[in-house]
Amino acid sequence: MEGKSCFFIGHRDASEEIYPALYAAVEQHIMKYGVTEFIVGHYGGFDRLAASAVKEAKSFYLEVRLTLLVPYHPAERPIPTPDGFDGTFYPLGMESVPPKVAIVRANRFVVDSVDYLIAYACHPASNAWKLVEYAKRRKKKGALFITLI
Repeated sequence: MEGKSCFFIGHRDASEEIYPALYAAVEQHIMKYGVTEFIVGHYGGFDRLAASAVKEAKSFYLEVRLTLLVPYHPAERPIPTPDGFDGTFYPLGMESVPPKVAIVRANRFVVDSVDYLIAYACHPASNAWKLVEYAKRRKKKGALFITLI
């Protein structure tokens, strides 16, 4: 990946009300931190909002790319690149991961690979919360910057 990269993690039931804060965070990451690559999943409300924010930003910042994280092997569950996305990404080594934990493992793989994380996690019993807690360990090492919405 060229430039800085950013991943999104959040709750499936995220409300449209967070969109202005989410878009502001995307723009801040582009302008202040030099992020040009955004990676997002596609399994819930937060992912849809994050993708929409990046798509909107792409109309102003032509260097920005949006990549869809694919947690299941493309040969088993093919997903065409959705409108507004620049491509898909399937993490290496995921072939032997059971489908039940594929999303969690793919998310961790990306958290371990990016420079920034934009997160919306307010339910302590959720996978989003657990991933943010996991990401905070990387942050302590100075390897990741986290923005909480």
